[in-house]
Amino acid sequence: MFAVVKTGGKQYRVAKDDVIRVEKLDAEAGATVLLDQVLMISDENGAKTGAPLLDGAVVEAEVLEQARNKKVIIYKKKRRQNYRRKKGHRQHVTVLKVVDIALDGSKKVAKAPAKTAAKSEASADAPAAKDAPVKKAAAKKTTAKKAAKKTAAKKAAAKKPDAE
Repeated sequence: MFAVVKTGGKQYRVAKDDVIRVEKLDAEAGATVLLDQVLMISDENGAKTGAPLLDGAVVEAEVLEQARNKKVIIYKKKRRQNYRRKKGHRQHVTVLKVVDIALDGSKKVAKAPAKTAAKSEASADAPAAKDAPVKKAAAKKTTAKKAAKKTAAKKAAAKKPDAE
């Protein structure tokens, strides 16, 4: 039995006990994550596909660790210009082990929103409790062009009384 799951903008083909590296998820090591964006499930009865997602299907995975991928080297060069730039980047990833694939995971999905609802309530209360003083926006500085226009207008006004 396997499933095709979408997370972090990518799709992964997973089976039970598979270990995958996905874009960073907000979960600690040892926590259980429910991946509810299931595109397809295949078992001995055949394949079931969604349009685009399967309703009620869920993949349960355990977070093994929060890690970083191998370094990707970005190298830019312009020939005959003595222009060379070298940069590196390591993407944060979450290592998951697939525990279970369920076509009817409504019981598991019902548990997941309760946890996220508690987090959203806590985060909703936090900004209200702060009551930090509101800072006023700083006055915009006049640019050089505006200053030049002002001085030109002043000069023009100064010339008019002299002409009379």
